[in-house]
Amino acid sequence: MGIKEDVFYEGGPHIGDLILNLLLGLTVICLPLTVGAIVRALWLRYRITNRRISVTGGWMGQTRSDIIYAEVTKVVTVPRGLGLWGDMVVTLKDGSRLELRAMPRFREVYDYINSKLSTKAQAVSGSIGT
Repeated sequence: MGIKEDVFYEGGPHIGDLILNLLLGLTVICLPLTVGAIVRALWLRYRITNRRISVTGGWMGQTRSDIIYAEVTKVVTVPRGLGLWGDMVVTLKDGSRLELRAMPRFREVYDYINSKLSTKAQAVSGSIGT
């Protein structure tokens, strides 16, 4: 029997990211941004629990990344869409980074993740522009 995993957030990117990029797609120059937002809306899913951060994405949702909080050394957020959603970068002990793009409720999610980190990781983590 394993330890129960409590889900804090489960879902996809903020719908505002898709709407904004669809509007920008009306200009030819922003079409790559629009395609990226559509792919995120279709196949990107986040799952934040008391034990791990899971991101499922890639083409048709075939890539999954799971990280445990003990591996996290730093978390930084950047607000987007007038602060309604934000991007989050989680840096791991091996130097690799995991991006959580267009995260809904990113301030709450950041606070939750930060509460699970070591004291040292909490000290170097920070949000930008909150």
